[in-house]
Amino acid sequence: METADWASLSDQELLERRISTLGLRLEGTTLEPLIRQLYDELSAKGLTFHPPCHIGDEWFVPIGVPAIFIPFFLVQDRLRALERTMMLEVEGETPEWFMKLIRHEAAHAYSYGFQLQRKKKWQQTFGQTSDEETPSLYRPRPFSRSYVVHLDDWYAQAHPDEDFAETFAIWLTPGLDWRERYAGWKALQKLEYVDELMRSLAGQPQVHAPKYRATDYNCLNVKLKTYYARKRKFYEDLYPDFYDVDLKQLFAAPAGPGRIKASSYLRQRRRRLMNSVCQWTNERKYRVNKLLTRLIERCDQLGLHVHNDDPQINFRVSAFITTLVMNYLFTGKFKRTK
Repeated sequence: METADWASLSDQELLERRISTLGLRLEGTTLEPLIRQLYDELSAKGLTFHPPCHIGDEWFVPIGVPAIFIPFFLVQDRLRALERTMMLEVEGETPEWFMKLIRHEAAHAYSYGFQLQRKKKWQQTFGQTSDEETPSLYRPRPFSRSYVVHLDDWYAQAHPDEDFAETFAIWLTPGLDWRERYAGWKALQKLEYVDELMRSLAGQPQVHAPKYRATDYNCLNVKLKTYYARKRKFYEDLYPDFYDVDLKQLFAAPAGPGRIKASSYLRQRRRRLMNSVCQWTNERKYRVNKLLTRLIERCDQLGLHVHNDDPQINFRVSAFITTLVMNYLFTGKFKRTK
């Protein structure tokens, strides 16, 4: 893709642009060979239906439409940089991450293209599905062997459709011996079923091919500032209650020589804490960063301090924040288990 005239704009100027006017396309970008890789992987399995790909506001397959939408910010380096500035990370930015996501979405496209959810054995294997979207909150069981583990947050457990999509993605991944990896798991029965089902579809054209316009689904007719305002609001929808007792216990040093403000301590280690917590919880960086912001503000309000040379404080603070995040993941709320 040629460098667009807007690529040299400042963030503030770029945020005023409407996404649909940026002239984005998949052809000629670094994403094109990755999409081709997906098609090659499908062909290697004897599957001739290659879901069309379009640019959209996020990773998704519209309900009932066998087509994959890829986030616009992956199309161009300048937009990736803006996404990182606004959200602290870029979903699908590496080839490996991109392929994991697009294999998952390809499964949804196959579901709609071949009406797989209507099959009795599909329903017996993955459960009853519906036209409802995947719920935003669910309670995963991290040690369950009934589901494959592919995307973050045990996503296969969110909904029968996601269970199928995650199972399909594992099945499709080249070089992955899923029979060995999931030996002894109940999830292996699902993988065996997907293998059987896909073999039956080898060489078959899709049975459901509705006419559609990508513009009816891509959600790109908004300014970038509107897009990010909505996205940020989504990721900061639930804040923790403030556990003053916990914070006072963590940062118990009185003000004086050899002490620093707890808020200063957190600011200095903010990025390290965020990266560490996100690594072990798989939570979004933006949400963890907002949590840290609120904790810093509360420490200032409470006037808390910490010893400069406390050898255990890094561990205790990391454990506390990780506990808050994990409780959010399992309950939908930042709260301690009582």
